[in-house]
Amino acid sequence: MSRSRSLSLSAPLLLEGYRRGLFPMALDDGEIGWFSPDPRGIIPLEPDGFYLPHGLKRRLKKNPFELRFNGAFEAVMRACAQREETWISEEIIRSYRDLHLLGYAHSVECWQEGELVGGLYGVALQGVFFGESMFHTVTDASKVALVRLVETLRLRNFSLLDIQWTTPHLKTFGALDISRTEYLRRLGIALQQERSFV
Repeated sequence: MSRSRSLSLSAPLLLEGYRRGLFPMALDDGEIGWFSPDPRGIIPLEPDGFYLPHGLKRRLKKNPFELRFNGAFEAVMRACAQREETWISEEIIRSYRDLHLLGYAHSVECWQEGELVGGLYGVALQGVFFGESMFHTVTDASKVALVRLVETLRLRNFSLLDIQWTTPHLKTFGALDISRTEYLRRLGIALQQERSFV
């Protein structure tokens, strides 16, 4: 894994990092580390690349949540940070809030009875969406947000969904590992595509 450090995060620095295949995380000492994993996790956007577990298919038919985009971006970030170990510091929140105001960072949210119960956030740049984190307080809410994200990226003709690292949970949706070299190749292609997330 490649990693370097930076003292502050401006919007131009964040966007340049993403263009180079890097993403930031807050370290234990308060500094910001830049990461470029090898292998890199992605979720394929091709028709046969994303899987819906059978139980989730049944849940989706019931329309259990109200889905929104960018309705509570900072609240989603703060909910994602509510765990014992988190890389989402106040500096990270401030920086991505700035990206959100500039139209680059987005949230997909699940609401139930007027309450935010799950969602995810990430950065859209040309034809790639860089997924950052997700959370849920109600069963399946983050999964439903992920499904809506993939549907939206397909509708908008995005070509790359970066998830940084795969997990056993995400592999049930078709997530896979590719080499950094292959990731950078796909990233280069996606960055030449003019796309709009919303």
